[in-house]
Amino acid sequence: MPISHLLAASTVDASTLTGDRIVATAAAVVALAGAIIGGLSLGRPTGGSRKRRSAAALIAGVTGVLVGGLVVITADGGPGTGNGIVGGYAALVLGLLAALLSGLAFARTRRAA
Repeated sequence: MPISHLLAASTVDASTLTGDRIVATAAAVVALAGAIIGGLSLGRPTGGSRKRRSAAALIAGVTGVLVGGLVVITADGGPGTGNGIVGGYAALVLGLLAALLSGLAFARTRRAA
């Protein structure tokens, strides 16, 4: 059996939703929501809601980093294998961005108070 047949057998179609891809996509969406909320909390005027939005962004960012990291660690193969590694890396990056933005927003609330 040629090696090309072995490699082709381990890949999954791009439109196939596997369990790992669903988990990675959900983690990336949560992390993206955290990054958006963190950005909004930086741009809005000071108030009591900034602290709540910053906390929500931090929780979403940390959740994205943890779940994305778990997906990346447990992946058996690279992109195209159905393990959700691309979504896991996206969740890691977006989660770190959300945590950074929420940290900046928390610092701004402390300075304003």
